[in-house]
Amino acid sequence: MRFLPALLVDAVLVLVFAAIGRASHQEDPAGFLLTAWPFLVALLVGHAAALLLPARPRRPWSLPWGAVVWVVTVVVGMLLRLLSGDTAEVPFVIVATLVLGVFLLGWRGLTALVRRRRRHRETAAETESGLTPSTEPAAHRDAAAGQAPSDAEEDAAPAEEDAAPAEEDASASEEQPRSGGSAV
Repeated sequence: MRFLPALLVDAVLVLVFAAIGRASHQEDPAGFLLTAWPFLVALLVGHAAALLLPARPRRPWSLPWGAVVWVVTVVVGMLLRLLSGDTAEVPFVIVATLVLGVFLLGWRGLTALVRRRRRHRETAAETESGLTPSTEPAAHRDAAAGQAPSDAEEDAAPAEEDAAPAEEDASASEEQPRSGGSAV
């Protein structure tokens, strides 16, 4: 259940979205669960969708995972609001889409930025200390050191694996003799 921390952060942000919305319309902020429930249910559906996609994003805190969660949360949340007899006026749809986008993608973008800067600082520290970065792939260095590979490194791995079948496909697409005939 490696997506649970991301789900919890997203749920808190959906609750904040609902509380801010109710307060901005001078409604009782205590009733924010009435506003939030369709989006919380949709958030669960969004995480399930991201988890079950055939070409799914690999990490729940990545931007691609967040994009799936965001779109599903907005669309399913609005549908649930309508089905429950509530409204979904165009301005509300626009505001909800933008705010949930900032919330659900924003923390993931900040996480990616922090991870990238940390990697950059570690590389710079190695260079300054006179150590030369190893020529072997970072994922192999990390595995040897007992560290988990970073998002970018792990996400790049399937691309490398997919390259080999593509080369095989290219050789297989060369002209083959047809049954009953000979190759020219």
